[in-house]
Amino acid sequence: MKITLPLKAGAFLVLGAFALNAYSAEYEWKFQASETSGEPSFKIKQEWADRIKTMTDGRVAIEVMPINAVVGPTETLQAVSAGILQGHMTDPSYFSGQNPAFGMLGNLVGAWQNPYDFLEYMKYAGGEDLYNELVEPYGVHLISAATFPLESVPSTVEIKTIEDFKGLKIRAPQGMVYNIFERIGATPVNLPGSEVYTGLEKGVIDAADSTVLSNNDAQGLHQFAPYPLYPGFHSMPMIAVSINKQIWDGLPQDLQVTLKTSFDRMAYDLIARLKALDLETLAKLEKDPDVHPYDLPPEERKKFRQAAEKEWQEWAGRNDMTQKIYDSATGFLRSRDLL
Repeated sequence: MKITLPLKAGAFLVLGAFALNAYSAEYEWKFQASETSGEPSFKIKQEWADRIKTMTDGRVAIEVMPINAVVGPTETLQAVSAGILQGHMTDPSYFSGQNPAFGMLGNLVGAWQNPYDFLEYMKYAGGEDLYNELVEPYGVHLISAATFPLESVPSTVEIKTIEDFKGLKIRAPQGMVYNIFERIGATPVNLPGSEVYTGLEKGVIDAADSTVLSNNDAQGLHQFAPYPLYPGFHSMPMIAVSINKQIWDGLPQDLQVTLKTSFDRMAYDLIARLKALDLETLAKLEKDPDVHPYDLPPEERKKFRQAAEKEWQEWAGRNDMTQKIYDSATGFLRSRDLL
């Protein structure tokens, strides 16, 4: 059916239809993240997805969804491979049960003094290539590695030396970090992140391996755990920004370059913005007479790293890829006098 309208209105509608077609995305993807929708890092990821839409003139539209939106956090690798999700932005340690190499690259506990060392290794010393060697057989391609600033350890008791960890009930996920806390005499408790608050409140745990200082404070952890260790020295998980490999291989080169460049830039933006929030939080906590942040001295950090390296060595022997990751990462650390 044809409807005749006045020229101006008709022209407007025709132009509007052309504009709609011109700006409809060629590629529409769903990426699942590993945070809740309220966390600052999740919002930053969403911002970058919006920027990519602008940078590609609307050709690529990425919807970033929070943890558990489509599948559980341990299931996103299979979901991306199967095309249920087109991509994810998540910690590879979730997939350690499929191959311990995911745990080693996902979070080589105790290795990195700051996030920029980690990014230098991943982007310029072969880390991203190693990760793709690991993940591409699963039908997934790593676009870019990102990470968080150094995490803190909220604690109900003072921790000023590694000796103070002996007997401490500390929340830690199963895997490398759990084993390393055992090595220094702590008693790890495997609680999900959603139960850290109640665990500290009810005395189920004395301390927690639990995200960055600003997030911990926003969740109210310091009312029960007023002795946070900051900056952290233990856990700094990778964020694997990955996409279905078949989709990646089918993209024109200009879009591959734009995605890679954009997500590399997001990695640095994420660290800088979250660190700024952490420093604001630290300044506030230092004025609070009831909260006592503490920074472990270098000699104590060294003790933790020595215990951690023993665990790395044990993991290295699990298969050819874990050995390759161990050799590559420790070679980088030694070349920078970090080990």
